Amino acid sequence: MSYTAAALLGVLGAVLVDLFVLRTRLILRVVFWATYPIIIFFQLLSNGILTGRRIVIYDPAAILGLRIVYAPVEDLFFGFAMVLLTLSVWVWLGRFRRLDG
Repeated sequence: MSYTAAALLGVLGAVLVDLFVLRTRLILRVVFWATYPIIIFFQLLSNGILTGRRIVIYDPAAILGLRIVYAPVEDLFFGFAMVLLTLSVWVWLGRFRRLDG
């Protein structure tokens, strides 16, 4: 499986978990999209350092080839999936803490 396919599947899976499994619906909230650019900035910074210095190297056959600050665009998709899934689980677990509380 290519990195592109894995990243896109990760986004799809995270969105499905957010909307239908945990029902946190973070991607429908303005606050999520208003703060996400902060995450993108630091993601691009760290990806740029790691790929620009060739600490991390991607197989050209596994990616689309479009790069942003040295890193493949797929890194943005993968990062989005990671952040969304983590925040969805965090919010979902927080609901139980309030109920027990």
